[in-house]
Amino acid sequence: MSENKHYGSKSRPTMMDVAAMAGVSQATVSLVLNGSPGVKLTDSTRSRVLQAAQELGYQFVRRGIQWAPDGQSMIIFIADEVTTDPWMALAFEGARDKALEFGINVCLMVSHGDVETETSIVSQMGGQQVLGFLYGTILTRLVELPVALASQQTVLVNCYDAKRTIPSVVPGDLVGGRVATEHLLSIGRKRIGFINGQHGVDAARDRLKGYKQALASNDIPFDSALVCPGNWEPSTGYEMTRSLMAIENPPDAIFCANDMMALGCFDALTELGLKVPKDVAVVGFDDRGIAQHTHPPLTTLVLPHYEIGEIAAELLIDSAGGLRPRPNQIKVECRLIERQSTGSVHSLESESEGRMATGQASA
Repeated sequence: MSENKHYGSKSRPTMMDVAAMAGVSQATVSLVLNGSPGVKLTDSTRSRVLQAAQELGYQFVRRGIQWAPDGQSMIIFIADEVTTDPWMALAFEGARDKALEFGINVCLMVSHGDVETETSIVSQMGGQQVLGFLYGTILTRLVELPVALASQQTVLVNCYDAKRTIPSVVPGDLVGGRVATEHLLSIGRKRIGFINGQHGVDAARDRLKGYKQALASNDIPFDSALVCPGNWEPSTGYEMTRSLMAIENPPDAIFCANDMMALGCFDALTELGLKVPKDVAVVGFDDRGIAQHTHPPLTTLVLPHYEIGEIAAELLIDSAGGLRPRPNQIKVECRLIERQSTGSVHSLESESEGRMATGQASA
C-alpha cells in the first residue's frame, strides 16, 4: 500500500541561508560543518560559517552514512527532459542543495527517455563512487525503468513504477485541484468552470478529481457543461473560456489546470469586456514566473518540484545509510498562492472607493 504524505514549505534555515550570511559558497559551509579533513580553510572563514549557523539557528546533523570524506561520492540525477519546461531543472536544484548539506555532489544526466542511454549512464557510472540514482520525468507519469537502473539504489522524481515498489516523490495534484476549487467557493463563487489539461496525463486526471471532490464536499452538483478539455497551451485557455462564457448560465469563476491556459483565459475575458475578478475570478496551477506579472496577478498553486527534489535526495541518502525504511510514495503539497485574480468583489470595490476618496481629499 502506498504511503501518502503532504509536505508544505520548510521555514527552517537552510545551508543556502548560512552561506549567504557568511559570504561563502554552500560547498564551503558543507566542508566546515562536516569537519572534512585535509581541506584548507582559514580560521576566519570557519568562524564566519559557524557564527552564521549559530545566529540562524541552523541545525546540522552529521548522519552515520558511509561515503567518501573527500567528497568523491555522488548522486546521479537522470532526467528525461530539462528544456521544454522548468520542472526537472527545479527538482535537480532541490536535490543538489539538499545533497550539499551532506557534502555530496549531484550530477545531472539527460536521457530523453531512451532506455539505451539510461543503461549506458548506469554502466559508465559503475566505476565511480555513486551513492545512488534519482530518476525524474518532466510529466508526472508511470515509468518502467531499465533493468540496469531498477537494480540500483533509486528514488523516482515526479514519476512512479507500476507496482509502487521503488520509492517515489510526486506532487499532490488531486489535493491541489480540491484546494483551488474550494478557494473559489470560499470567496462566494457558485458556478466554477474548469479548463483541464491534456487528456490521459496524470496531472489533468488528478486535478479534475480534486475539482469534483470539492464540489461534492460542498453539496454542489457536478455540471459537465462547466468542464472543457485543454492542452496546457494559452490558445485552449482562450478558446475554452469563450465557450464557457457562451453557455446559458456562464461561470462566475474559472479554474485553469495550468498557468499558461490562464493567460489565454485572461485574454478571452478581456475581449468579452469582463473584469477579473469582479466578473469572473480565475485560478491557475504551477506558479510559473509570469503568474505574478499578469493583470491582475494570478492566484495559483505551486508545482513543488524544488521540494520534490529535496525530499527525493534526502530519501536516497537516508536509505543508503539504512537509517529508516523507504516509504512507497510521498505526495508533496501544492500550496495555494493567493493573488488579486480571486480578490473578492467587496474588497475590490472598497479599495476603489478608498482610492477615489483619497483623490478627492487631495483635490
